[in-house]
Amino acid sequence: MNILDNRIIAILRDVDAENIADVINALMDGGIKAIEIPLSHNSPAAKAASLRTIQKSHEIFGDQIFLGAGTILSPEEAESAANAGAKYIISPNMDPETIKKTKALGLFSMPGAMTPSEIADAYKNGADIVKIFPAGNLGADYIKAIKGPLGFIPFAAVGGVNLENAGKLLQAGYHMIAVGGNLADKKAIQDGDFRKISSLARAYKEIADTAI
Repeated sequence: MNILDNRIIAILRDVDAENIADVINALMDGGIKAIEIPLSHNSPAAKAASLRTIQKSHEIFGDQIFLGAGTILSPEEAESAANAGAKYIISPNMDPETIKKTKALGLFSMPGAMTPSEIADAYKNGADIVKIFPAGNLGADYIKAIKGPLGFIPFAAVGGVNLENAGKLLQAGYHMIAVGGNLADKKAIQDGDFRKISSLARAYKEIADTAI
């Protein structure tokens, strides 16, 4: 699967290994198969736990999902995520060495950028799609302006994406959206209400399928 085949990525930040299978199953029931599990940098133990969650997700679901690792800040972290089963690497920043390492590993690269210079540099260094962060705060007009000179670059909207603005962002020119807590609702996970997550997934999927 190519990262550009997807219109939605579900960001599963701070979802522990105990709940990860139920959450992913709920997302799949709602039609979302692209999953990002971010690395935690709170401590070495937290980072190791994140990598174990990626590995567990890969072992359980295999090719049923398109699994990626987020908050990757170095080439070494990209390699660790690849070894755990990640197929694409997402970063909050534009680090050329991390992009190059990602591509050398045969993975898809999605670095974060905001300014035209950062965006162009990310693409020049091998990014498959550039993550605009925080897209929800920047609004639809920002990507419309950026796509004037840089319309040949695929973009992902990340940060502050919700049911109210998802369609507008896609219609404004984003290739895809990535949604975190507004989709993987923490209270629903705590309550074991995975049907709510499936319902939210279906709502986002319908928006993505109809936004042109």
